Amino acid sequence: MTALAGLLVTMGTGTAAAHSIVVGSVPTDGSSVEAGPERVSVTFNEPLQPSFPALTVVGPDNHFWQQGDPVVDGATVSVPVGELGPAGTYTIAFRVTSADGHAVNGTRTFTLTRAGSGTPGAEVSAAGEGPGGIPVWIFVAGGVLIFAGGLAIALAGGRGRGKRA
Repeated sequence: MTALAGLLVTMGTGTAAAHSIVVGSVPTDGSSVEAGPERVSVTFNEPLQPSFPALTVVGPDNHFWQQGDPVVDGATVSVPVGELGPAGTYTIAFRVTSADGHAVNGTRTFTLTRAGSGTPGAEVSAAGEGPGGIPVWIFVAGGVLIFAGGLAIALAGGRGRGKRA
């Protein structure tokens, strides 16, 4: 009887909300290309919040290659890159806000097999600065605060559900 009650309770609950996950990118993660695309993009399984996206492209020369600001269009974040430079591995780094309000970040890579004649942006500093000279620790601290706030809310919501005397 207990097993039946447990089954009924489980059937009545919905699935837990999951964060956005990457379903594709241009160029495809791990691919080799002879020339870079006009725009680099990362696509997710659900629409993103348009506020504060970050999308950078760093080449094998340790320079930024994106040109302009990232744009969110539904489930895709993209940024223009123009012609790339040296042959080698390029890293696409992203940080977006999923539909449920959680920050999602990660990287994708592609290899440029034929050097281009593009002009690089600023060099990625050894001090850990992101695009626009913003220190990376600010992004990390923001992520920790968001996680801690969500954890505090989840723990507070679980209090008071036991038997009362």
